[in-house]
Amino acid sequence: MGIVERLKAIGPGALVAAAFVGPGTVTTASVIGAEYAYLLLWTIAFSIVATMVLQEMSARLGLVSREGLGEALRNEFSNPIVRTATVGLVVAAIGIGTAAFQTGNIVGGAAGLATITGVSETVWGPLIGLVAGALLWTGNYKLIERVFIGLVTIMGLAFVVNAIMVRPDFGAIAGGLVPRVPDGSAYLIAGLVGTTVVGYNLFLHASTVQERWDGPEDLAECRTDTIAMVAIGGIITTSIVVTAAAVFPEGTSIENVGEMADQLEPVFGGYAMTFFAVGLFAAGFTSAMSAPLAGAYATAGALGWERDLTSTRFRAIWVAILGVGIVFSALDYSPVEIIVFAQVANGLLLPILAVFLIYAMNNESLLGEYTNGTLQNVLGAVITLVVVGLGLQTLYDVLLA
Repeated sequence: MGIVERLKAIGPGALVAAAFVGPGTVTTASVIGAEYAYLLLWTIAFSIVATMVLQEMSARLGLVSREGLGEALRNEFSNPIVRTATVGLVVAAIGIGTAAFQTGNIVGGAAGLATITGVSETVWGPLIGLVAGALLWTGNYKLIERVFIGLVTIMGLAFVVNAIMVRPDFGAIAGGLVPRVPDGSAYLIAGLVGTTVVGYNLFLHASTVQERWDGPEDLAECRTDTIAMVAIGGIITTSIVVTAAAVFPEGTSIENVGEMADQLEPVFGGYAMTFFAVGLFAAGFTSAMSAPLAGAYATAGALGWERDLTSTRFRAIWVAILGVGIVFSALDYSPVEIIVFAQVANGLLLPILAVFLIYAMNNESLLGEYTNGTLQNVLGAVITLVVVGLGLQTLYDVLLA
């Protein structure tokens, strides 16, 4: 199959991109660019490679085994105590992660609309949650997928064009690809990793590839889909950091949506605020649908429940996750603080899910010849260790603060 035909097959990878290019990415990347200029661009490079590696594993698992990651982990252990502990740990990690992420998604989308209309985020938040819920309730995967692709494309083009127009310092960009952790930056680095390498995406991807493809013979198309869409997400994230670094003096502290919108003024002038607000809304809305869906796939699979979009128990899970987001979005908290905290929480939980995924990917009875090779295991182990290190550094910094 040629590259054109493969690109036409793009689908589930767009769900992954839509999930991680949300308000968390827009906010955390803007804050990083404003405070540290180009110094932390290496974090994006690491996060994108990590996402490609882990999402490829997840997609391969779903495509070959025809099981979701939650189901695979449930069936991985014969000892009832170990199985119960594993299921409990996965459900808890996914529950905390998706609830935190969902709150940030809805609050971010609401902040965008509040900037345009002047109506409070506490009003828009619940409305966004209800509309997202209505779309999910239809159970129409194809419809949801098309909505995601369209909104992510619009938002991505805006940031990429802006990054080109601000004429960034390419020498500084190259220097930013050298790994370093400036004092006080571990928290934001963990946040950027947490908003890119999203734990629940591993469960979402393993399940949704089964909606599009039939089996291992489609693995090449599936990989093209994954790599292309994750790469596009990486370009968008990089564009946001580059734009913020080029526009704001290094060391600038961003406190609200209005300040983030300033980075678009070089291109959009007086329309910068409106354009940024629309982009933030699009990011929040796409992710507000994907987080509950991913949480439902993960939890239902781990508990051995049916993974049907229209089943009662499946719907009950995503309704609960959506409900948490709606409730917290109605409270008067700082959108920037909520969003960044949600990404850090996901970054701290990621190693748990990565370890379980790599363990499942080495099960020959489940995957046969499609188990991980040595290189894939090494890459997975390195990614996990780096994330654990960042998490420990973050906790150390927070405890000393």
